[in-house]
Amino acid sequence: MGAMGGGDMGAMADLMADDMVWLNAGDPTLPWIGPRDGKEEIFAFLGVFSENFQTTKWENTDVLAVGDTVAIFGDMNGITTKSGQEIGDFTFALRAKVRDGQVVLWNGFEDSFAVSQAYDAK
Repeated sequence: MGAMGGGDMGAMADLMADDMVWLNAGDPTLPWIGPRDGKEEIFAFLGVFSENFQTTKWENTDVLAVGDTVAIFGDMNGITTKSGQEIGDFTFALRAKVRDGQVVLWNGFEDSFAVSQAYDAK
């Protein structure tokens, strides 16, 4: 998370398995929602995401780990660049899996309804 938050793409690439899957469920009209398979698709997605969403708050409140799986819960906020609208604070959950020191799954859950409303605000 530190590599992603700091924009260190080299460190991110080192931490990602070649067959990593990134899942972000929600409103399919948002350009960054949906599954991404492999580093190339994930890095393309990150470009689309950063063009459309500016994270203004990301606070991890709880982290649980069992075996190769980590669950992270927290609070976040952001601004959609399409509308310039702030979303408002909302909670998130993240499930990640690690294999041989690399992330193989990143599965995010958030209030996509609030995000969608802010994205489409006029």
